[in-house]
Amino acid sequence: MIPETRTFAGAHRPDRMYTHNADGVGIAVYEWGKESDPVLFLVHGGSDFAGTFDVFAPLLVAGGYRVVSWDHRGHGDSEHAALYGWDADIRDALSVMSSITQKAAPVVAHSKGGAVMMQLADSCPYRISKMVNIDGMPSKRRMPDVPDHDQSRLLADSIGEWLNFRHEAADSFRKPGTLEDLARRRGKMNPRLSIEWLEYLVTVGAQQDENGWRWKLDPTMRFGGFGPWRPEWASLRMAALTMPFLGLLGTIDEPMGWGAKPRDVKPWIPTGGRLEVLEDIGHFIHIEEPVLVSNMILEFLS
Repeated sequence: MIPETRTFAGAHRPDRMYTHNADGVGIAVYEWGKESDPVLFLVHGGSDFAGTFDVFAPLLVAGGYRVVSWDHRGHGDSEHAALYGWDADIRDALSVMSSITQKAAPVVAHSKGGAVMMQLADSCPYRISKMVNIDGMPSKRRMPDVPDHDQSRLLADSIGEWLNFRHEAADSFRKPGTLEDLARRRGKMNPRLSIEWLEYLVTVGAQQDENGWRWKLDPTMRFGGFGPWRPEWASLRMAALTMPFLGLLGTIDEPMGWGAKPRDVKPWIPTGGRLEVLEDIGHFIHIEEPVLVSNMILEFLS
């Protein structure tokens, strides 16, 4: 069977693709640019994959960087795992980053990737020289004003619900469809992105067999279900970061967004950090306005 293909203006597949063994889990790693250029790590969000950077990454390469990204476990072409969680994603990230360089390097991360990398930056600040968070900052939910023992009970309930879902979904599989079907489904979550872009994404993030196309994302993952997590944890970590920090925030809510508002984020920006609010742009800022966002980031990194 010859897979259907799509092209998209400005999209460039990575120059190098390989699998990295992260403590027994095969992580798909991708690189754009010259191996001799300074490293910049690019981290995707939840339910996404590194191929969503196929337009954005080359713009950063044009700024003189070797851009390295990877599919999170259970996403894209990385292996599926028995369980998923924030700590596992952090361990995978640290394993990939350490295999590329032992020096601190800049990180640009989107959505869930932004929250994960802020946790890594908080625990291993020596790994990250500068941090750019694209709409992966704390949401508007307030910290619970309840006693510690009640917080522990609420967290236990959340963990139990998450594990129950994982058990029930163990034998599930992704519904097949045509290339256009998958693009339309994704469009419900990304209503501001063009159908041409979404169809291109299907050819990168899904696989085709005799029954049609299926997204590669592990079907045991649910939206927002990456393990126990609370936005207040990210708030406290973000405020404590010591490296130069740039936060980018869109103003239009989308199904895959976090619903964060500038007033919710500003109090937690690290000392000396900067928050840039981009009006009339949704959660996928770097896909809607790749040239604008890449120029802002390159200016910040320089």
